[in-house]
Amino acid sequence: MARIGPNAIIQLGETFAARDNSAEAEVIYAAAGCLSLLAHPPERMVDEAIVARLFTTVASDTPQARDYLKEAGTRTGDYILANRIPAFARRILPLLPSRLALKILLKAIQKHSWTFAGSGTFHVASDHVAIENNKIATPLGCVWHEAVFTRIFSRLLRAPVEVTETTCCGRGDHACRFEIHFKA
Repeated sequence: MARIGPNAIIQLGETFAARDNSAEAEVIYAAAGCLSLLAHPPERMVDEAIVARLFTTVASDTPQARDYLKEAGTRTGDYILANRIPAFARRILPLLPSRLALKILLKAIQKHSWTFAGSGTFHVASDHVAIENNKIATPLGCVWHEAVFTRIFSRLLRAPVEVTETTCCGRGDHACRFEIHFKA
């Protein structure tokens, strides 16, 4: 059983709470079969199937699904920045040329990709990342992943960055591909 970091679930719940939509959150989490995780957020890695059900339920049953998943991804990125990226790296990476900092950051992300890719296969290139067989992709695409990557890259690289998903397993593609663009 492949596992994903608990923040995929925790930060989605926090997003509903921040928007004062606890009733909607209860309906969504119950429909996904994980209502207990809303009241008692997980403290450890969770089965990717649970995250997949939750994200798919949000994508299918919620008019503001893109907004919810994007905010949850941004919140997850903030958590990673505050708790998983060493302080030294947070200070040094923005001082480096953006392309060099990105190369270093992508290497570190690849090393820990199992925490957000689960059983998917993670690939890194100089201008994109990809997840083959991404189980938590939704028909809306990987809004959560896109937001996580955008937040982390935007905060740790000197140049502004935008991450855009160009293909998605949730829409029938072989892999979810996230293009990394430096804004002018």
